[in-house]
Amino acid sequence: MKKIQILGTGCAKCQKLATVADEAAKALGAPYELVKVTELKQIMSFKVLSTPALVVDGVVKLSGRVPTVEEAKQLLG
Repeated sequence: MKKIQILGTGCAKCQKLATVADEAAKALGAPYELVKVTELKQIMSFKVLSTPALVVDGVVKLSGRVPTVEEAKQLLG
């Protein structure tokens, strides 16, 4: 099961990234767990410079912007 984490404080872009990641993961059909990480200390532990950020199985795949659903599917795949 893939673990997908959305790093961000809950801003509009963070919420949009969560929606896009969820849609992409559903389209891929693989089992996954989607977790929103909103605590600043936890976000900083990933060493991202800007949010929102997408983390898949502990690896930062994207930060600072919201990808398209197609791009998110590639990042999750």
